[in-house]
Amino acid sequence: MSSAAARLGTRRSTMATTQSRAVADSITARTGVPIELVLITSFGDVTRAHLTQLGGTGVFVNALRDELTAGRIEFAVHSLKDLPTAPAEGLALAAVPERDDPRDALCARDGLKFADLPEGARIGTGSPRRVAQLAALRPDLHFVPIRGNAETRLGKVAAGELDAVVLAYAGLSRIGRLDDVTDVFEPDQVLPAPGQGALAVECRAADADGALRYLAAVDHPRTRVAVTAERTVLSKLEAGCAAPVGAHAECRDGRLRLRAAVVATDGSTAVRGERAVDLPDSTAAAVEAAGGLGRELAREMIARGADRIVAAAAEV
Repeated sequence: MSSAAARLGTRRSTMATTQSRAVADSITARTGVPIELVLITSFGDVTRAHLTQLGGTGVFVNALRDELTAGRIEFAVHSLKDLPTAPAEGLALAAVPERDDPRDALCARDGLKFADLPEGARIGTGSPRRVAQLAALRPDLHFVPIRGNAETRLGKVAAGELDAVVLAYAGLSRIGRLDDVTDVFEPDQVLPAPGQGALAVECRAADADGALRYLAAVDHPRTRVAVTAERTVLSKLEAGCAAPVGAHAECRDGRLRLRAAVVATDGSTAVRGERAVDLPDSTAAAVEAAGGLGRELAREMIARGADRIVAAAAEV
């Protein structure tokens, strides 16, 4: 690739490089700017600890942010659900590309649906959010914490170590493993993680409106509006990406509908809420309205005890 190519930082996993390459190709197709992928190893990729032990927030993005700050890459692509909600000094969210399917998917042995899993079936997931909501639906199942990339997790089902795993549908789609999906959870059953299915393009703030203005070519306003509402709920609940918080927002016919849930990790207690707002025509104003909607819903859920569920989950 040309030495003039912009350097895009990405984690090394198949999923990360696949989604980063898709963003790079989209930027090049729309702007003509050539992109070079720079592979970076994050602490979250090499540690054997479970996400809940690490606190979750930032474990997959800090290494990329360090490379950005040091000037060794021009921009980075993250899975938006892994990105901390607090702003990072000196960095900017330059673009949020159009979102893929945000739902969770079940990959089970013998083609089993969720309802058909036998009592006591072993379900692998590293997400307290998934455990909490699935346990509320099927308290008879046994949830097993697991780490590793999607291929590793799917391999545990193929090897008979687990009866099923639950993964993001979008991620499975990106790596060509949709044939492994045996069931898909609608948001009415299991609310996805805030930002799930979406990507984040991050760069140095000083470059966002200058040298890297071309990144805006892959920004998708409706996706940015929706994930702003979801991530605001997460932020106001003071919960990280490993917390048992689900949120899903949809823009339809000029109106934004936001649903959220905080569920105890054993599925026994839940606080759920929903709000909607008409969106202004301006993208900037719509993003502001989405943030306001997220704050209102979070306040309502906190008044009903959602913050106590988050705090209790953090102590587990």
